[in-house]
Amino acid sequence: MKNKENGLKPFFQLILSTNIPKAALTVGLFGSIITTFVGLSIPLLTRELVDGFSGISVNATLVAVIAAVFILQAVIDGVSTYMLAAVGQRIVARLREKMWEKLIRLPVRYFDKQQSGESVSRVVNDTGIVKDLISQHFPQFITGVISIIGAIIILLIMDWKMTLLMLISVPLTMIIMMPLGKKMAKISRGLQDETATFSGRIQQTISEIRLMKSSTAEGFEEEKGISGVRNLLTYGLKEARIFALIGPIMYTIVMIVIVIIIGYGGIRVANGTMTTGSLVAFLLYLFQIIFPITSFAMFFTQLQKAKGATERIIDIIELPLEEGQNGKEIDIANLPIHVEHVSFAYSEEEPVIQDVSFEAKPGQMIAFAGPSGGGKTTMFGLLERYYEPTSGAIRIGNTPIHELSLESWRSQIGYVSQESAMMAGTIRENLCYGLKNAEQITDEQLWDVAKMAYADEFIRAFSNGLDTEVGERGVKLSGGQRQRIAIARAFLRDPKILMMDEATASLDSQSESIVQEALSRLMEGRTTFVIAHRLSTIVDADQIIFIEKGMVTGKGTHQELIESHELYRSFAEQQLT
Repeated sequence: MKNKENGLKPFFQLILSTNIPKAALTVGLFGSIITTFVGLSIPLLTRELVDGFSGISVNATLVAVIAAVFILQAVIDGVSTYMLAAVGQRIVARLREKMWEKLIRLPVRYFDKQQSGESVSRVVNDTGIVKDLISQHFPQFITGVISIIGAIIILLIMDWKMTLLMLISVPLTMIIMMPLGKKMAKISRGLQDETATFSGRIQQTISEIRLMKSSTAEGFEEEKGISGVRNLLTYGLKEARIFALIGPIMYTIVMIVIVIIIGYGGIRVANGTMTTGSLVAFLLYLFQIIFPITSFAMFFTQLQKAKGATERIIDIIELPLEEGQNGKEIDIANLPIHVEHVSFAYSEEEPVIQDVSFEAKPGQMIAFAGPSGGGKTTMFGLLERYYEPTSGAIRIGNTPIHELSLESWRSQIGYVSQESAMMAGTIRENLCYGLKNAEQITDEQLWDVAKMAYADEFIRAFSNGLDTEVGERGVKLSGGQRQRIAIARAFLRDPKILMMDEATASLDSQSESIVQEALSRLMEGRTTFVIAHRLSTIVDADQIIFIEKGMVTGKGTHQELIESHELYRSFAEQQLT
């Protein structure tokens, strides 16, 4: 991938594209630097305090200065920590906004191939990794560098021999820590990918919980879930092994250096070439050098993780938007629809629609019939512009529909499907879903459309009426109730074109008759496209298009097809007699 070839450049470009709050970043970094410099003064003050001991007396002024320095350091550190955390949060919020804005405008074919849980993981987990780097590890790296440089300069001025002895630990630490950091980065990248995959599987299982239970697939899903957990455990244990090496190694190095410094320093103090306070200051500066070095390994690990996360974020941000974000705004009422020699394939080897042509005049009912898998639902997908034809054209009047903006086209289409898709929320929210003027719609209007869809009676029977919670995907409502709310929603949108995908197929006979009456009301005066497996619902259609294996093998009214189309006649004999 090109992003990998460019190293960290895409990461910095991505961060800069989020309009970093520069003032907060400047204050936060400046505060961290001041905190570091104040921290560098503490060992020197401690030296003066130790060397100033006289019996049981203590220099009260020096103690007060040290106390004031600690308080100052704590206050500045608190402010800078908050500022840097706020910068990180704002950057990650902007990244999530950009990703969400992109995801909801990607074409349907992207989601056909991509697990939704993986996309969620990219928006939540990968951006979180970037945030941690910016708000925590990057400031620690900057202050660590300053702390090391400052401490070494002060120590060289104090005693260059002791300093050189102490600095033996630095290259030794770097030699050990850098390979471990690279190893950690590789493990972390694998952990990110595995987390996204695991999230995708879990979300899919939970979203289809009824299918899982009706299929008694608990054992299968348990095994699959445990496999994912164990994969995550494997990566977690690899990480733990690296940490298990880093901790003891650093502890050992620090202890060895401390023993050497104390031993050598003790000899110097004994023969009078060094004061006790200087030895204490040396030990304090040693900690100010060693601990930042240990954090460097974590910084470079996090940097590699952020680089990997950035590649995935950029992969999503750079995906092409669904075609038609901008285009003409046309009122499509009373305009005919022409489908001219349309073909479509999900891939070159799998043609789904082949050379389909027909015309739908304003107010007509056009029905699609034929064997399952023939291409009826795909034809709906092309009319809805979920997919673009691989050849041919669909026109509204004289205008190809791809010249219209998606918003203009889809806002004038009402869609009632077999599944009656619903969002978690109230009946009111579902009726108004997607409408720009939702807050201006009155209860009276909602009750009117509910009445037209024969939904008002059961809605009034609920104690909360329009404010009744429907549950995730409307699980608290029956199939017939969901269908009637979907029809009421279509009434509220007042569509110019109506599309119905076997809208009564899954209903009992009582619900079906009510829903069919509501649909008949909704169809009045509108160009309507219907997918039907039961011919009884389409015998009155103005035109029935019979599709087999993606090709139109018959067109005409019910009576015309009975006379001219053998398979249609066979279907009719089975279902209508």
